[in-house]
Amino acid sequence: MSESSTKVRTRRPLLKRPAIRVALGVVVFFVAVALYLLQPWKLWIDEVVNEPAPGGNAQPVELARGELIRHEHETTGTVRVLQLADGSRVLRLENLDTTNGPVLKVVLSDAKVVSEKDGWHVFDDGKYIDLGRLKGNKGSQNYTLPRDADLDDYRSVSIWCDRFNVSFGAATLTGG
Repeated sequence: MSESSTKVRTRRPLLKRPAIRVALGVVVFFVAVALYLLQPWKLWIDEVVNEPAPGGNAQPVELARGELIRHEHETTGTVRVLQLADGSRVLRLENLDTTNGPVLKVVLSDAKVVSEKDGWHVFDDGKYIDLGRLKGNKGSQNYTLPRDADLDDYRSVSIWCDRFNVSFGAATLTGG
């Protein structure tokens, strides 16, 4: 073979190949979406909130209470519905201890609290009131109840993961 007929092959670096670039772009996109949705770092970060009990010098009247039970995640603490001297009502979580997670909310619901997996997904099936984002996954905190909320209609509370439609824990409210 002569020198003039010798073929020289060179390989392009992997990142210069269009198919590899597209594949990497797709992988990066899906990893970013998964991190946004799952927020796995929250499993190791606790948000502690310790608000004082409402009412100041005037002792509030307890209208209802319940103990949180585990659903999707280990959850403990006490839920109290308190009426203040001005007639307003507050839902108070005391000594809450649950796992942190994405888009956790406090939900007042008409659903019956059922233990185990059967109770994980029921708190947005019927009537419910979204009291807002959970302020912290540990500690004690207060949530204002709407004036027109009839406690006879809403007899349970859930720490609700709105991202995955699952209860982390819930409590049945019984009369004070």
